[in-house]
Amino acid sequence: MKIINEMKLCFDSRSVNEGFSRVAVSAFAAALDPTVEELSDIKTAVSEAVTNAIVHGYREKMGKIYITAAVTDNNTVRIRVRDRGAGIENIEQAMQPLFTTLGGERAGLGFAVMESFMDKIKVRSKPGCGTTVTLEKHILGKSTE
Repeated sequence: MKIINEMKLCFDSRSVNEGFSRVAVSAFAAALDPTVEELSDIKTAVSEAVTNAIVHGYREKMGKIYITAAVTDNNTVRIRVRDRGAGIENIEQAMQPLFTTLGGERAGLGFAVMESFMDKIKVRSKPGCGTTVTLEKHILGKSTE
């Protein structure tokens, strides 16, 4: 896979920036002429990854969230959402549906949602150093019928 276009974003871990990240990444992915459903899938997965960084990565403090996105020559969009926050102690456990460390109104479905909307998801994390979530989606695009 050869990268044919890429972009980078960096923004504060404020909840208002979750919407910004969704729009920015979906606008970037629009170059592949995705269907409305494909674009919605990307927006939802990015939203979940960014929300996890804000809520779990930085918890009660402010930090930076970094997003890189690339479009490849095989119509795949690859998105990396990274924080330098708390990190994840047990990635396998954290990716289980309904698992949450915060309780309350959190459903513990963030990773499950990302997995259901994207073709691939990879999570790398180190406690105290942050987390990187890599999302990939192959874009079939609009039918030419």
